[in-house]
Amino acid sequence: MHRLRGSRKVLSHMLNRSDAALPFDMPIAERLAGRLLSAPPALPAQSELVPDWAPLEPISRPPVLAAVLIGLVRRPEGHTVLYTERSPDLRSHSGQVAFPGGKIDAGDAHAGAAALREANEEVGLVAGDAEILGYMEPYFTGSNYLIVPVVAEVFPSGPFVPNPDEVHSVFEVPLQRILDAGSYGTFRIKRGGKEHSTWQIDHDGHVIWGITANLTRKFRDLVLGEA
Repeated sequence: MHRLRGSRKVLSHMLNRSDAALPFDMPIAERLAGRLLSAPPALPAQSELVPDWAPLEPISRPPVLAAVLIGLVRRPEGHTVLYTERSPDLRSHSGQVAFPGGKIDAGDAHAGAAALREANEEVGLVAGDAEILGYMEPYFTGSNYLIVPVVAEVFPSGPFVPNPDEVHSVFEVPLQRILDAGSYGTFRIKRGGKEHSTWQIDHDGHVIWGITANLTRKFRDLVLGEA
């Protein structure tokens, strides 16, 4: 079973500085206490949802509920953030960078359970190695997914192994790089003749853009009190 940490005292004088170096020996739970939701959020009514980009046709169907894991992996040199590169053989978003995650199934107790289940299926992350720190606000996409980001500290008991049916590769980005505003650029894309943009992060040959980059930036802003 995964564990859910309670609130801890926040060192606000550190967190409120966007250029502050967040030391490795400062528990990640202290950095995030009071900033994350302690339980999966109540989902807004469909009429209140605003997608991250406007689809050509208005969305009329109920959103697909999903959860992703923002895994903060504890490494000797400091925390990293876990990402996957999706298999090029997938029909949807093939080859793109993503957080582990997917649809919330009827058998999942909550969004956190769904995110950990998907992480286990995709990269072999053991649920008992993850300590859920909290949840971010839902993110609604123009493809009609309502995503709950689940933030967890991960103490890996073994290597992450990609499931070849879903994942081409697994990689990690140092948390300090994620927190650095200079790591972010702009990715532009055209859909139906309309251009829109997302955040973009380049790391070690990987291009993180779209939903994953936007969620990464929202997480970064939350950590530093800039949300």
